[in-house]
Amino acid sequence: MSAPHVPKVAGIDPVVPPPAHTVAPHPATPAPPAAAGAVLQDRLAGWVSDLTTLHELTERLVRTRSLDSALHELLRAGAALVGARRGLVVLEPADGLGPSTTVGLGLAHADLGHIETVPRSSTSYGRLLDGLPGSPRPSEIAHPDLLGEAELDPRHREVAARLGYAASYALPLTTETSPRLGAAVWLYDEPAEPSERQRHLASLYARYAAEHLARLLELEHAHAQVATVTEELLPSRLPRVAGMQLAARHRTGPQGGGDWYDALPLPEGALGLAVGSVSGTGPSALAAMGRLRASLRAYAVMEGEDPVAVLSDLELLLRLTEPARSATALFAYCEPAQRKIVLAGAGHSPPLIIGDRRTEYVETSLSAPLGMLACWEAPSVELTPAPGETVLLYTDGLLERTGDPMDRAFARLHAAAASVPRAVRNDPGAIADHVLRIMLPNGADTADSAEDIVLLAARFD
Repeated sequence: MSAPHVPKVAGIDPVVPPPAHTVAPHPATPAPPAAAGAVLQDRLAGWVSDLTTLHELTERLVRTRSLDSALHELLRAGAALVGARRGLVVLEPADGLGPSTTVGLGLAHADLGHIETVPRSSTSYGRLLDGLPGSPRPSEIAHPDLLGEAELDPRHREVAARLGYAASYALPLTTETSPRLGAAVWLYDEPAEPSERQRHLASLYARYAAEHLARLLELEHAHAQVATVTEELLPSRLPRVAGMQLAARHRTGPQGGGDWYDALPLPEGALGLAVGSVSGTGPSALAAMGRLRASLRAYAVMEGEDPVAVLSDLELLLRLTEPARSATALFAYCEPAQRKIVLAGAGHSPPLIIGDRRTEYVETSLSAPLGMLACWEAPSVELTPAPGETVLLYTDGLLERTGDPMDRAFARLHAAAASVPRAVRNDPGAIADHVLRIMLPNGADTADSAEDIVLLAARFD
C-alpha cells in the first residue's frame, strides 16, 4: 500500500527535504555607487558651463570694433574668469609698429602712472614681455601673496600697498605670427590665486583675445596708411587770400574713399575752390582721386575763369583714361576783392550760403556726373556773397552719413547751417565744426563709415 502524497504548496518542492542546519545568506552584489554617476554628471555640467561661459565672452569680444574697446572687454572678461576686481593690459607689439598703450580696469590714470614707476623687471607684465636673461618667457605668472614675498622689489611693495592690491595673476598675449603682442595682469585685494580651472579658462580666453587684437591691429595699421596717403593727396595747408578766410574739414572712411577738396591761388588775385568725389573705395579710388585733383589744378590754371571749360576738360580726360569710373565735381572761380564767384557743377550737391540775413542753397543747373555722358556741358552760375557771408562746399558723404533720405538730409543740413550761433559766424572753421556736430551728433563724424566727408568753407570779409 503506497504512502499518501504530501499536498503541494506553491513555491515549495515536497520532495526536497528541509535543510538540517541554517546557512548564512550570501551577501548581496553591491550596486554601483550612486556617487560615481553624480560626480560624472557634475563634471559634464561643469564642462558645459565652462564652454557656455567662453562662448558668451568671446562673442562679446568679437563684437568690439576698436582696439580700445577690445582691451577693456578683455580686462572685464578676464577679471570675471579669475575672480579679480582690477587689472591692466599692456599692449606692446613686437613689430614696433604700435600702438603701444596701457589700459586699466578699476585703476585711474594716476594709478597706472604709479605702477609704471615700478622697475619693469619686477612687474609681471615686464617679465612676460621681456623675459629674464637666459630663460624663456613664462606662460603665466602668479603672485598669491605679493606683500609676503621677501624678494619683492621695494618700490613694487610700496606701490602695491598704496594701491591696495595683495596678489596678481598675469598672462601673455601672443599669437602664432606675433610672439609678443602684450600682457594682461589682474590684481586681487587680498592674498589669492586662481584655481586650476580658472587658469585654464583664462588661458583659452587670452589666446582667443590675442588673435582678435592682432586682427584689430592690422586694421588700425591699414587705416593709418590709408589716412596718411589721403592726407598726402590733399592740400597740406590752405592759401591765405586778402578778403577771404578759408577752412576745411575732412573725414576719411576706414577703407579710404575718393572725396577731395582743393583751394589754389590763380592769376590776378583770384582763387579756385573745388570739391569732388570719385566712385569706389580703397587704394584705386585714392589713386584716381589724386589724378583727378592734379588734372583739375592744371585746367584751372589754364582756363579757371570759365568753370564750364574746366569741368568739360576734366570730363574728357576721365572718359578717355578711366572709362569705367565716374566722379562728381564742383569748381568755383572766386574774385575775393569783388566778392564774386562763378561756379559750375557736375553731378554735385549745390553749395550753401550762410549769413546773418539768409541761409540758402545756390541754384545750380542740373548735370550728370563726370564720365556719365558722351559730352558734358552745363551753364555756370554767378553769385555775389554779401560781406560776412560764408559759402559752404561739401560732398555727398555729409548727407549720406546721416542715414536719412536725401530730401530730409538736405533739410537737415539747411537747419544746421541756419542754427550757427552769431558769435562764431566770423570763423569759417567754427561754422564747419558746428554743421558737423549738428548733422552727425555723438561723434558720428569720426566713427567708422564707408562714406568720406569733405567741407570747405569760404567766408568773405
